[in-house]
Amino acid sequence: LKQGLKISQPEKIAVAADEIKKINPDLIIVASYGQLIPQKIIELPRFKAINIHPSLLPKYRGPSPIQTAILNGDKKTGVTLMLMDEKLDHGPIIGQKEILIGQDDDYPALEKKLARLSADFAVKTLPAYLDGKIKPKPQDESGAAYTEILTRQDGKIDWSESAEKIRRKIRAFRPWPGAWTELNGRRVKIIKAEAVKNRQPGAVKTGGGFLVLKEVQPAGKKIMSGEEFLRGYPAAALDR
Repeated sequence: LKQGLKISQPEKIAVAADEIKKINPDLIIVASYGQLIPQKIIELPRFKAINIHPSLLPKYRGPSPIQTAILNGDKKTGVTLMLMDEKLDHGPIIGQKEILIGQDDDYPALEKKLARLSADFAVKTLPAYLDGKIKPKPQDESGAAYTEILTRQDGKIDWSESAEKIRRKIRAFRPWPGAWTELNGRRVKIIKAEAVKNRQPGAVKTGGGFLVLKEVQPAGKKIMSGEEFLRGYPAAALDR
């Protein structure tokens, strides 16, 4: 905005073609935009349209790459600058930058890290691309993997899974859809938890190890400590 650049987020990209054509842009940069860009718009700029995607493509194409990386227990992720085409996150790669995923990184924390990395990497990489010093390379389709649109049901905790896997779900699905379970017919969100091998006071048994509740939020109530919550409900009540 300080540089006077045009920033737009049309609800329906297809109807924005005429507006974009009037601007006559040299380059279009897309980030965190949930619609496929029509080919007629991609072809308008002299330097085409570039997407900044928060994964190391072709891994984790689609709408939830950050959550999926945490959920799968990946040790690293990153950002990809790519030329857009008519397919989802499919175009040739201009460049990539890796970043480690911290053991306690949840979605908001990792999203913030990747946003900062994306901005820095784009600023450093785009001049070389515009000068013709970088030749985009096709993605390796053998490594392609797709993510899905998250639903509220995705957040339901399966207590037969291991404590570590449940903890990854808690980190990945914060703040939405949230990792949740049901107690006496009411939904309880698990905000933070720790996976341990041996039983501890107040720990919930899982399919592998135990989950120590750190922060929870019963439906209609404020976030409270796990210790405070378990004063009213025994941990065994959550075991399923």
